[in-house]
Amino acid sequence: MTRGIGRRRRRSFLAAVGSVGIGLAACGGSNPLDNPASVSNPAGGAGQRLSFAYFQLCVNPIFVNPIPIPNSTGTKTCAASGCHDNVTGAGGAFRIIPNASVVDLTNPANTAAAIQTTDMYKNFYSAQGEVVIGSPSQSRLLNKPLLQNVFHGGGKVFAATTDYDVKVITYWISNPAPPGQDEFSSATYGMFTPAYPDPNAKCNTN
Repeated sequence: MTRGIGRRRRRSFLAAVGSVGIGLAACGGSNPLDNPASVSNPAGGAGQRLSFAYFQLCVNPIFVNPIPIPNSTGTKTCAASGCHDNVTGAGGAFRIIPNASVVDLTNPANTAAAIQTTDMYKNFYSAQGEVVIGSPSQSRLLNKPLLQNVFHGGGKVFAATTDYDVKVITYWISNPAPPGQDEFSSATYGMFTPAYPDPNAKCNTN
């Protein structure tokens, strides 16, 4: 009698699994336990890189220069000790080397491999890790210092989305290098007016 109950339970279980398999197969895969045949990423920054030139001249200074504290007469620095300093920071994975030197991208000796060993590139790489490329609204690099539905141990850094520094970071995130080109692409030099490497180049924000 016990064996009969065991057989009936086993048949019921297999029947249930079969019905689930049929339901899952109807969702588009021949094997209900397999991965889908293809995965489509949404249009945007998948596989793209942000501009290194714009980062080092426009974005990095935001992290190392004193900026006003909202609703206060004081200032703060993102790369300060206890915040995001590379050595003594307590600000999670985002780390900044405060004295990173600007890299001359017009110097032939500064190949991609050489640049990637510099402190400035380490800052770039760390900042890009806090970004959803092409989507400023989803990027922690902006959401945290703006306190937009996320906690930030350093408190509110930017008073509003209309702040100049926010516009700079937003522009950087919104304008990746063209698909198939890396972060050193000269196609990103148009993010300045006049275009980089003109010595009078200014950071565009829109």
